[in-house]
Amino acid sequence: MKRILLFLATNIAVMVVLGISASLLGVNRYLGANGLHLGTLLVFSALMGFGGAFISLLLSKTIAKWSTGARVIEHPSNGTEAWLVGKVATLAQKAGIAMPEVAVYDGEPNAFATGATKNSSLVAVSTGLLQSMSHEEVEAVLAHEVAHIANGDMVTLTLIQGVVNTFVTFAARVVGYLVDGFLRRDNEESSGPGIGYMVTVVICDLLFGILASIIVMWFSRQREFRADRGAAQLLGTPRPMVNALYRLDSLAHGGLPKNMSAFGIAGGGMSELFSSHPPIAQRIAALQS
Repeated sequence: MKRILLFLATNIAVMVVLGISASLLGVNRYLGANGLHLGTLLVFSALMGFGGAFISLLLSKTIAKWSTGARVIEHPSNGTEAWLVGKVATLAQKAGIAMPEVAVYDGEPNAFATGATKNSSLVAVSTGLLQSMSHEEVEAVLAHEVAHIANGDMVTLTLIQGVVNTFVTFAARVVGYLVDGFLRRDNEESSGPGIGYMVTVVICDLLFGILASIIVMWFSRQREFRADRGAAQLLGTPRPMVNALYRLDSLAHGGLPKNMSAFGIAGGGMSELFSSHPPIAQRIAALQS
């Protein structure tokens, strides 16, 4: 429930901020008496598309900590925490990035990395993962998450999300305008958008949003293959990553909040088409090949 409320509150806050910004800039007045102003609509769409994506990126570490209850290890209190911090430091040095924050959270086996930049990032592992895996396997998971950071995956995924969000917003309103014009072609006295426009925009937002999700999830799956390869390179061999994936496949890995699911070591979806992660068998096969 906490995750759901936080997700809803964050998205509402982002939409309010973007709505106010669009109003102040005047780009929300793309539909007037003279028709649809495509240039203004494009600016409005880009503001809503990229604005939401980048605000989420900037808040990603804070939201991740709140939603999972992750505790950043500032001063290791036991041998496991000291080992975690030491391993992440070694991997970050090999990858050529600044030392990420290292955190632990209570939950079933999983781990994730997030952050706005390569040099301001967070790597978090669950207590379930630490209890279920050997040190070698945990190190492989850490290497996978550090590879995500070194590859700039958080920023790249944000850019992809911004582009598809912009397309969805722009295309839905253009189609809505055309449909509304067709439905009211014999009513010359009417002005402004009608019910046809509003209904069509809602439907197109949903349909185009589904298509956009397919594109984003496809890219997310490619990132996982690259992060697996990056882990193998950091460790000098793919064997630990293969073993870690085999172990994950035998465990009931824990779900992450929706806004972070693409950044976990394991994830899923309604089908492979909408999944943020490839099937583990495919990932293992890719590493072994």
